[in-house]
Amino acid sequence: MNLFKTSFILIALIIMFKTGDSEPEDSEDSSQTNISKGSEVQKLDGKMASSPKEERLMHTVLEADKDEVEDGLLLNESIDQNLGSFTPDLMFQNMVQNYKSAKKLMGETIIREMTGYAPDYVEKNINIPEFQEHLKNTIKDKINSLNKKGLIDRQGVITKKGFKLASLVMYVDELDNLVSKGLGKKDIKEKDFYGEKEDSVPFKKGLFKFKNIALKRSVKTAIRRGHKKLELQDLKAFEHVHKGKIQVIYAMDSSGSMRGNKISMSKKAGVALAYKAIEDGNEAGLIVFDSNIRSTIRPTKNFNDLIEELTTIRAGKETDLAKAINEAVTMFSKGDFTKHLILLTDGTPTKGDDPSKDALEAAGIARDLGITISVVAINIDDDGERLVRKISEVGNGRVYLVREHDALDAILLEDLDKVRY
Repeated sequence: MNLFKTSFILIALIIMFKTGDSEPEDSEDSSQTNISKGSEVQKLDGKMASSPKEERLMHTVLEADKDEVEDGLLLNESIDQNLGSFTPDLMFQNMVQNYKSAKKLMGETIIREMTGYAPDYVEKNINIPEFQEHLKNTIKDKINSLNKKGLIDRQGVITKKGFKLASLVMYVDELDNLVSKGLGKKDIKEKDFYGEKEDSVPFKKGLFKFKNIALKRSVKTAIRRGHKKLELQDLKAFEHVHKGKIQVIYAMDSSGSMRGNKISMSKKAGVALAYKAIEDGNEAGLIVFDSNIRSTIRPTKNFNDLIEELTTIRAGKETDLAKAINEAVTMFSKGDFTKHLILLTDGTPTKGDDPSKDALEAAGIARDLGITISVVAINIDDDGERLVRKISEVGNGRVYLVREHDALDAILLEDLDKVRY
């Protein structure tokens, strides 16, 4: 995947947004596969922070589409910060009365996009009356613009069209991240003469069909052997490969502590996971949970449904890991293939009489049904670490301990790659 291709994808998506086009769902794959057992722990350190938006590939597209991209970034940030609605008077009042609190509540992206100024500049000038008047008008103009475009309604609430734009921008933003990291493609070469074309092998009548003949390679073989015509022993046939099928479900914690950058990075990681799984011919599903199951998508190859659902996720209440695992058990399809659950959380379970015990029992049930479980734990305490280690051990998966890290997408892709066929 190169820079030009990514730019082209963004322009195409903006056109899709404007015209309302959508992609059809792919057909299902019926492959069979197994998963190996094992558990490992990885500790990752760093600062959770995405790259400056101005440096991203999205801002190299045509100027005519730049406003669409910036609007999408603004809408995504408002969702991640759990901003209920765009209310000009309230936003302005919060900035003037207590800027530091407003900055914490809204985040830097919202302040930048709503005011047109860098957050530090706003902070330095917020007490100047003339600047306040200018700021108030700028915020009103921005909200009016969003409303005229149909991205928010008259109450300042994001519309269906707004969520659609936000999902497209989030997708391309994450795709841009993955360009530099690379998206390797791991094929499992289990021979299947009705699968994808791979290397060529000597043609055998009765074993291969004539349409499988690799004509160019056969001719080259004949020439190399000095034959004046193509003989049976010169014929080469395409050997096909059959890819082991995986259904992976991403269970994402959306409890209150996930608000802000954590939920943003977790959503983008979900985009990366779905993209890679579907690109490899597999299926991805989604569970969004806090103290309850907030939304689900059964394993599918419909990428659009997944990113649109990821976009709408907001921070909620407490954490119930057992409920998420139990829900996953009901969502996997029946059949002899790999069923893998990736559970992402930033805290110990708090819902139920004995939430840790409930989570382990749920993991045991999943294991008995052939479901493996890996856990990605963000900034978790010692008790939480002990629990997620046990869950991954019971679930024959892996555990990743993340300390304020922005590479969640790479972690999820790594875990997917380690799922053995």
